[in-house]
Formats: sequence, C-alpha cells, structure tokens
Amino acid sequence: MHVLVSQFLDYVALERGLSPNTQSAYASDLERFTAYLGQQGIDTFNATTRKHVLNFMLAERERGLSVNSLSRRLVAIKVFFRYLQREGLLDTNVTDAMDSPRLWKLLPGVLSQDEVDRLITAPKGDDRQALRDRAMMELMYASGLRVSELAQLQIGDLHLESDYLKCLGKGNKVRIVPFGESSKTCIVRYLNEARPLYVKSVNDDSVFLTYRGRGFSRKGIWDFIKRYAALAGIEKPVSPHTLRHSFASHLLANGAPLRVIQEMLGHADIATTQIYTHVDQGRLQSIHKQFHPRS
Repeated sequence: MHVLVSQFLDYVALERGLSPNTQSAYASDLERFTAYLGQQGIDTFNATTRKHVLNFMLAERERGLSVNSLSRRLVAIKVFFRYLQREGLLDTNVTDAMDSPRLWKLLPGVLSQDEVDRLITAPKGDDRQALRDRAMMELMYASGLRVSELAQLQIGDLHLESDYLKCLGKGNKVRIVPFGESSKTCIVRYLNEARPLYVKSVNDDSVFLTYRGRGFSRKGIWDFIKRYAALAGIEKPVSPHTLRHSFASHLLANGAPLRVIQEMLGHADIATTQIYTHVDQGRLQSIHKQFHPRS
C-alpha cells in the first residue's frame, strides 16, 4: 500500500504540479489513513470498505481534529482512490458518493445500556485495580468527562457530600457536573480502599493513580478502556469518548433538555450538542408516534 501511495505522490507532484504544501498534506493524510487500515488488518486498498473510511474519520475526530482537517483528510483519500481506479488498481471506489464532513454529521459511537453495564463490570474482583478501574468508568459514564478532564481530575475537585465535581474543560473553563449514587459508591470505595495502595508521593493529588503513583495519561486511559471493551465482548469500536457520547445520548433518551446536556458536556455551542438528536432516532420516532395526530 505504501508503494501505491508513493506512486500517487509522484503523480500529483510531476503531472498535476500541485504545490509542495498540498503534496505534504496529502502525504500526511494518506500516511495516517494507511496506518489506520494496517491496524484493522487491511493490507490492500481493494479490501477497503466505506465503513473503514467512516470509522477512520470518526477516529480522527475523536483525536480532536477540526472539521477543516477532517475535510482535507477525506479529500486526500477521494483523490487518491480516483487515481487508483483510473490506473486500474482499484475495483470499486467506495468514496465516490461520500460528502465532505462540512456537509455530513460524524455521528458518535454510542453504547447501549446493556453494553455500558458490561463494560463497567468488566473489571472483576475487589483488588485495587478492579476497584480503581470500575470507579474510573463509572465516573466517566456518570459525568460525561472528556478523557483529558478525567486525567487532570484532582482530589479537591470531588465534592462527594454534594454529589458533584468541578472540572477544567476546553478554553480553561471550569464547569460543575453532577454524578449519581452508583458512581459515588464506587469512588468512595476506591478512595478508601484502593487509592492509598497506589500513593507513592504526597505531592500527586490526581484522583486516579497508576502503579507508579502518578496520574494517568490520556493514552493510558484509552488503552485500558479498549482492553475492558474486549473483555466485555463489545465488538464495536470503544474509546473513552464512547462513554461520553453514551452519557449524552442516554440523558437525551430519558428526557433531559438539550441545554442542560450542553452545560454538562461543556459545549460552547448548542450546535455541537445537537448531534445527539441525530443519534437517538428511536426517541424521535416514539415522540412522533405519541403526539402526531396521524401516527
């Protein structure tokens, strides 16, 4: 696959005369895409499906890429696939009918309630790791925290007597997020029974500590979520963001106002939160059936 990408980059440089900046952008975009396909066990572009492209775009979005960057990624892939098809190197161009992310919504991955329960209960037993990992996932699902916000959470941010926490979100904005009794029970048990066993330094006030007694990195949280998703038998892609998306979608499904969800997620713009109205098609259909005179 790398050889074909190399041939394409030669083509856009020599035959199409694209600027060095565009060539560099195409090279970077296709390198990311090829690496992603390799991680999925795909070793030929002919084995690439539309779903692979969509999942790649979702993965890039969860890494924090802007709509502009996502649009550029898709343009690079589409131009590359058109080149392969024209050269007789691609049987079917799965990107032909795909619109720019400027025009379509990248719907977030959401777990069902059963899948959330299986994920959170995947850490078995009462050892310190199981207590810690259950508490982390309970809190992520209960509060909709971003992975970076969970990693930065400090002991002083927890207000257990009032069932809420403070977190520092994007733009250094502090917000208050409530959590429920189930997550509170797990957190209290972790703080009392497990966290003291992880402490190596009195100077680290991170709520969740690794074996080295330090706060988690974003990658560390990402890795253990993926591991527990596999243990729980969840086949769809799962990341820390999946729990955040599930938090919002399940709130909406149970009647929470969109403005309240926006505030708890820390979205600056209600338009960002409105994506969850697209996710919860079942709720919209039931409301239509309940209230429309001709349903």
